[in-house]
Amino acid sequence: MQTTTLSFENLHNHGELFANMLRARRELFIVHNKWDLPEALGMEYDQYDTPASRWVVVHDELGRVLAGNRLTPTTTRCGIYTYMIRDAQRGLLETIPADLLYEEAPVCETIWESSRLFVSHSVPAPLRRRVHAKLVSELGSAARKLGATHCLTLLNANWPRWAGRVGVSMTAMGPVMNIDNIDNQVVSMDFTATLH
Repeated sequence: MQTTTLSFENLHNHGELFANMLRARRELFIVHNKWDLPEALGMEYDQYDTPASRWVVVHDELGRVLAGNRLTPTTTRCGIYTYMIRDAQRGLLETIPADLLYEEAPVCETIWESSRLFVSHSVPAPLRRRVHAKLVSELGSAARKLGATHCLTLLNANWPRWAGRVGVSMTAMGPVMNIDNIDNQVVSMDFTATLH
């Protein structure tokens, strides 16, 4: 099991890995979850897949994607869009409620957004926990290299059950909301304890 953090600067060094990650996202989010998201050439994408973002990918030696995640700076801006959580709060996204945060969404160089976090359904059950832990560990490492101390993420509200297992301190930043029949919540992941 390998991890790679992709950027527009290094995509050319990793063959089909970026495309494979977008294909895996499509398989999970569009095919399995039945979310209405943009797709092209068998890949899922959205307005936040820009040169400002990074993508953390867990994969095998053949480039098969096991898990992935996107990191976007909270300071980014592309047309009317900034980052997903903030844009939802600003009422720009129909699928995510605007009252997802207790306070105004941060815009700060040391806070990044973690989005599109997934573990592929093709990962066997006995390996899922290990793959998820590897993804979160690499996410933290990539975030720190980018100068981030915290990441905001919208995830399943069951996060208190597994947060300790992946070794990251997490704090609720908004209420539990039902989105597509799944309880979700915005959480801040604190990477300051692991800074060296």
